[in-house]
Amino acid sequence: MTDYTDGSNGLNYERLVENSLRLVVREALCIAQKDGLSGETHFYIAFDTRMPGVVMDDDLRSKHPDGITIVIQHQYADLAVEDEQFSITLFFGGKPSAMTVPFAAVTSFNDPSVGFGLQFEVDEVDPDSDLNPFADVPVGSAGLEHDDADGEVASAEVLSLDSFRKPS
Repeated sequence: MTDYTDGSNGLNYERLVENSLRLVVREALCIAQKDGLSGETHFYIAFDTRMPGVVMDDDLRSKHPDGITIVIQHQYADLAVEDEQFSITLFFGGKPSAMTVPFAAVTSFNDPSVGFGLQFEVDEVDPDSDLNPFADVPVGSAGLEHDDADGEVASAEVLSLDSFRKPS
């Protein structure tokens, strides 16, 4: 059984939709990588720090053992978006901290400047899996500097997959 089937019930459409919505996150980051962030645009990205493939400073991970929300806005560098992950250098207390985040680890994505948000379920990932839901989707390439800010998360309308599910 793959991530795209639901046993004897057929295709796992929830997984298909969720992977498609992760492409929105990847594409938004590709645009930021290529063109920077304009106006008030900024991203809050929450991710599970326990997921395989998450690379971050040990001190930062010890402060956020289950998950962290990063802000991509004014003080960031080295944003690089790949098929299955992105890497970025953020500044915490003026100190640069490089990290790599697989898209499978992302639990939420918000752009409060336009009231847009997505939430995702995060499953344990088999690191030996050949499954790449983004394999056929091209990724932009260019690099810019920009982002991380402090502050509270502004309100945003969050789209949950539960709203698409049939009632039980």
